[in-house]
Amino acid sequence: MAIIKCPECGHDVSDQAPFCPQCGVRIAGNVTTTPPPVPNPAPTATPTPQANNEEPKKSNKTTIIISIIIALVVCGAMYYFYSDAQSSKEKEAYEYAMQSSDPMVLQSYLDTYLDAPEAHRDSIQAHLGLLKAGDEEWTNALVSGSKAALEAYLEKYPDSPHKSEAKHKIDSLDWVTASNLNSAEGYQKYLEEHPEGDYVDDAKDGLKGVKAKTVLPEEEAMINSTFRTFFQAINTRDEASLTSCVSTLMTSFLGKSDATKSDVRTFLQKIYKDDVQSMLWRLNKDYKIEKKEVGDDEYEYTVEFSAVQHVESTDESRTGDNHFRIHAKVGPDEKITMLTMKKIVQ
Repeated sequence: MAIIKCPECGHDVSDQAPFCPQCGVRIAGNVTTTPPPVPNPAPTATPTPQANNEEPKKSNKTTIIISIIIALVVCGAMYYFYSDAQSSKEKEAYEYAMQSSDPMVLQSYLDTYLDAPEAHRDSIQAHLGLLKAGDEEWTNALVSGSKAALEAYLEKYPDSPHKSEAKHKIDSLDWVTASNLNSAEGYQKYLEEHPEGDYVDDAKDGLKGVKAKTVLPEEEAMINSTFRTFFQAINTRDEASLTSCVSTLMTSFLGKSDATKSDVRTFLQKIYKDDVQSMLWRLNKDYKIEKKEVGDDEYEYTVEFSAVQHVESTDESRTGDNHFRIHAKVGPDEKITMLTMKKIVQ
């Protein structure tokens, strides 16, 4: 065995070697059996049999197909739920619009749900047409400025979108009427018809102002009742009824300051002298009444009126009529707080 130079690459190699370890040229017989040499070849993995390479390829293909199928199923499910949600949303919007009396709500439905069922869109359009017709009637009622026209409109269209505006307009018209009357009856009527109206505070102030200056019919009736009871008690010599008409402490009674109920009883006893057989007081009801506010919605009344005293006496000179001018005051508790009487010479 000898070391020779490879005839191809010149690398030292044994002459018995079947191939040159450097370039792969057959040495024995000097026959080349390998491709051209590759300098410094990098280490390579151990070759895998062809049958083993096909199995991963088939596995990858199956995985891809399964992934595509799953993706399609997920997309289909999502589309189904999305479509169902859209359908439910359209149905809710339709029901809401059909219950609404606002034309803008109905028009919004038509603009949003272009692909809604034809029956739904037809119903919405019909409803919208009715509302537009109602709007024309609303305009006519509003322009008329008539409370009756506005009330007729509300009766015909109780769910109109103009309901609140119509009520405010009626409220305003009623307030104008009450303020022009400037009477207790007018303000009271407004408060009864509009307990939560826009002008409740103004009406209360107006009523309070009128009450402070005006003697109401019920107040005059109260005053008449108080003095009728007082003088009827004198006619019947009923001390209990007489003293029930006066305050516990009167500022003045027939000239006596700080008079008490005892002073009133004394007056009754003195007025019936021994010769008096009967006495009858008759009120002329020619009341002149002034009122003054003395507390929160409380008033004191200053009253002047005339009365006739008819006396039957054993002394004929005393039998007959006597005329008196009476000046008195009545407090908030409807009790007499002051009383004087002046005889009028006929």
